[in-house]
Amino acid sequence: MSTQKSFGWRRGAATGIGSMPGGDARETARTVTGELEGFPFLAELPARGPGADMIGRTAGMLADIYARVEPSGWRIGDRPGRDTKRARAWLGEDLDALEEFTQGYTGPLKTQVVGPWTLAAALELHGGEAALRDPGACRDLAASLAEGVREHLAELRRRVPGAEPVLQLDEPSVTAVLRGTVKTASGYRTYRAVDRAVVEGALRALIDAAGVPVVVHSCAPEVPVALLRRAGATGVSLDFSLLTERQDDAIGEAVEGGAALFAGVVPGTDRQGGGMSDPGGSVGGVRTLWRRLGLSPGTLADSVVITPACGLAGASPGYARRALAHCARAARTLVDDPE
Repeated sequence: MSTQKSFGWRRGAATGIGSMPGGDARETARTVTGELEGFPFLAELPARGPGADMIGRTAGMLADIYARVEPSGWRIGDRPGRDTKRARAWLGEDLDALEEFTQGYTGPLKTQVVGPWTLAAALELHGGEAALRDPGACRDLAASLAEGVREHLAELRRRVPGAEPVLQLDEPSVTAVLRGTVKTASGYRTYRAVDRAVVEGALRALIDAAGVPVVVHSCAPEVPVALLRRAGATGVSLDFSLLTERQDDAIGEAVEGGAALFAGVVPGTDRQGGGMSDPGGSVGGVRTLWRRLGLSPGTLADSVVITPACGLAGASPGYARRALAHCARAARTLVDDPE
């Protein structure tokens, strides 16, 4: 029996994943709030350079842990340097722009941070190996991230008083962490798989600390949906084209248990082809999944949020704007024509 619950967003909602093209924070905020009136998000603009990328932005949020850019990537350092300051400046600029275009807004507002396991796989320790190698470093990162997330959400509420924050944890590496396929610095070996209970526990601690609805996002195949739900995630966000029937049971159980499915159905770049001529056709696969799972079509608009397949940083600004608008139209068809 379904325990469907009411989420903070309206039925037939759509939102973005996180990244957008270009470097103009004001124009991006204008696009996001204009095309996604019911569920806007704080965009990331990685084209601006280090610190505006998703790893750098989240590294800049960490409490009492700092990172700098090395030729091999982001590395944990002893003190805040120019890269940390740049990351915080980019975030402040993005918050300024969002605040400007959300005057009087009330409703859900999504923000994104990299989750603890993808962060541990991406941040290097002093010797050049990933923090993932050191269980103590992983614990320290997770605790620092939890404190940084609390501060970030408080700032978001201050900037947009009517907002009901939704936190997205970007965890594209979590499957590789669980399987032990994250490569070492040399590229010839892989780090040992992390126990599922440890992965789940760190995610649960962060979700509890956030105190808001948390959606975990991954563009990778074989997203561990059941684990994420046990950790307390309100929803799971994924590239719908990567779903296989092997995941049917986990998806069905999650939805029946009251979870939201953020279905990435619109291509992330112009190069991936059109797919935006028919809003109803874009969500045809979601309807097929619902029928295959034996779920009521009437629950589609409640349980599903429509998004691009992944971030839009690689798209043209015009395509990104059209993709967000198409997501909103496609989501609306789930309300108007659930069958």
